[in-house]
Amino acid sequence: MKRPPEISISRLAIYLRFLEDYIKEKGPQATINSRELAHFLDINHHQIRKDLSYFGKFGERGVGYRPEELKEKINNILGLDRGWNLCLCGMGNLGLALLAYQGFRLMRLDIVAIFDSDKKKIGKVFQGAKVYSPESIALVAKRLNIDIAIIAVPQSAAQKIADKLIHAGIRAILNFAPVKLNVPRNVKLRNVDLATELINLSYFLSSPK
Repeated sequence: MKRPPEISISRLAIYLRFLEDYIKEKGPQATINSRELAHFLDINHHQIRKDLSYFGKFGERGVGYRPEELKEKINNILGLDRGWNLCLCGMGNLGLALLAYQGFRLMRLDIVAIFDSDKKKIGKVFQGAKVYSPESIALVAKRLNIDIAIIAVPQSAAQKIADKLIHAGIRAILNFAPVKLNVPRNVKLRNVDLATELINLSYFLSSPK
């Protein structure tokens, strides 16, 4: 099977969210074809079929897709048919906002531990997750079977935290710190730079029309 580009994986997540809402509105027995799906999502229908083709054959000729079936298959492709344990590194304002986001649990992404260097927070429980010292990352990650880490610490601390996570065997990291992290090739790193995204919007608003 040809390895799909990352942009196709990202679009699968968009398809999944749409299908969940569509099923709630139309019911699990409804059908939808690629042109209708493309219209709702403002994506070319050929692109939708190409994205799905990386993972096999979907839908029926003349009928289209059965949303419930397609949703389950995409869930399986994205690994959301099983639960994943997450840890949150950093309990500042951003960390608190991420911790409060209920959408993670709906996707079976469960934050089971928090790491923060503030001694006043260590030992406390937030949203069902206990706060630990960063020095205990290796021990806690192994005990709680943590699969994915979210880094929401200051820029100056991000690489040190990433090193501890990697040493603990965590191979998937979502980084919100505005810094380029050095990670081994076998570690999947995704960066979310909120400031850069806002600057792009600022440029759009201020550029000549």
